[in-house]
Formats: sequence, C-alpha cells, structure tokens
Amino acid sequence: MTSQKTQSINLKIAVVGDIHDQWEVEDGVALKHLGVDLVLFVGDFGNESVEVVRAIASLDIPKAAVMGNHDAWYTATEWGRKKAPYDRSKEDWVQEQLDLLGASHVGYGKLDFPAWNLTVVGGRPFTWGGPEWKFAEICKERYGVTSLEESADRIVKAVKSAAYETIIFLGHNGPSGLGDRPEDPCGKDWHPIGGDFGDPDFGEAISQALTAGKTIPLVTFGHMHRDLRHTKKVQRKPIFRSPEGTIYLNAASVPRIVENDGEKLRNFSIVTLEAGVVSQVSLVWVGNDFQVAKGEILYERSRIVS
Repeated sequence: MTSQKTQSINLKIAVVGDIHDQWEVEDGVALKHLGVDLVLFVGDFGNESVEVVRAIASLDIPKAAVMGNHDAWYTATEWGRKKAPYDRSKEDWVQEQLDLLGASHVGYGKLDFPAWNLTVVGGRPFTWGGPEWKFAEICKERYGVTSLEESADRIVKAVKSAAYETIIFLGHNGPSGLGDRPEDPCGKDWHPIGGDFGDPDFGEAISQALTAGKTIPLVTFGHMHRDLRHTKKVQRKPIFRSPEGTIYLNAASVPRIVENDGEKLRNFSIVTLEAGVVSQVSLVWVGNDFQVAKGEILYERSRIVS
C-alpha cells in the first residue's frame, strides 16, 4: 500500500532560499504563475523581520517553513541582544514570527499534506550550522533541547508522528555528511578553509528515518550561500544525490532578487516529483512579466533504465 501511495505523488515544489528581507508582493504572484503545488521556505527571512514573515504567512499556497539563525538575530546571542532595535522586555519578535507562521512552521515538528500522502519534517530551528552545539540558548528556552543528541531525538520524534511514509526534510542548514570541501553543499568556505559544516543532529535524524524504512525523496535547506566567500572562480554545489536516491538541495542563491537592465529578477528553486521521485531540480529567475527569464537545470534524473 505504501509503495502505491508513494508512486502516486506527482508534485511541483518551489523552494525559496534565504530571503534576507528580499520578499515582495510580486513574489507571491510569481509563485502563482509558476503553478507550484507547495512552497518550502528554508528561513533567514531577515533579522527578525516580522513584516516579511507576515507577508509570507498570508500566502494562499500550501507551505512549510523553518526558521534560520537570522530569524533570531536579536535574541539568540548576547551581542545580538545588545543591538536589538526594540525593547525586548515588551516585545518578542521571534515569537511574533512563530505565531504568524503557525502550523506551517515545522522546526522540530511536521506538517502532513493528505492531498499528496506526504509529510514535511523540519530540522532544528534557528541553527547557525556546524558540528558544535553553539548559540543554542534559544533551543533550551523555546524547546527544552540542550544538546545535539536531544536535538536529533526531537527531529526523530517528528518523523515518528508523521502520518505518511514519504517524508521531505526541510532545514535551515543542511545535514552533515554531504562533503567537506568548501564547494560542497555544506562545506566551510571561510578560514580555515574546508570542513563539513552540516548539522550532525539533522544528519542523524535523516539516517534514523531511512533505517526505519521511510521514503525520503528530498532534503532541502539553505544557509550556506552558493557564492563562495574565498573564491569567485567556482560556486557551491547545490545538489547532492545519496546512494539511496535522496536529493539534497541547497537553495541559498543569494541575493534572491537582482536587477538586470532595469528588470527585477527573482529566483526560486523548482523541484519536480514524479511517482514520488525527484525527476528534476532547476533554478529559475522570474522577470517583471512573471515569465521565466532564465533557468538552470541543477539535476535531471536519467530516464534510461539499466
């Protein structure tokens, strides 16, 4: 039965990479023109940008989101709290964002989509990335999580509560295990250069989900920008395909809105699922007329059966 349900999943997904305050009314219109069924947001809406999150929460397209480190910029660290542009004794912009997103925020949680026999499970919210448990006071305060081990358990708990066997994982930062070169999806591109900066708790949770027999066509995230810090000769690799066939997509093409000859171009990563399997991933730039002005195929599944 599970196999039949998985094979029935045909879906067009838009993944919106790190926004960093670059979200406009036209983005919602562009998503409608692209004809997507589901939108996934990897976080970093801005530095606790409540109004950006408010606009995204109002989208009338099925969606799921996870919060990034910038979404707790004035809350998660002592130096950030000192720079807060609001009175933190009277306001809580982090909670405002969470309240606006409601059930669509899947950090340490999940959202079932019965129309597609699919569950989206979220990784650790507000992650800064890397193998160390740092800047994590917010995880203790908001979720009672105090270590990477507890964090992995929390994500696995969401997996176990999923209504469906097919799971898409959505994180701000990607999992560990995708390579340690600076150009790898979660590779460290600042000095000292190199190293796997993926989240080990996220990686462990995905591993346990696979061991439990879950079908995982897609794991998507952002945080580690495609343009590298240490060189302009190459870009970060946005795609990793695991031996199990899972596609890992880093959607952080930043800035996501650019101007070219007076025209604004806004990017979305488009993932096509056919029979429950990722058949294509592309990065598209939508112009003022809401048509695709340019696109780049990042992954295409071979249709040759060996």
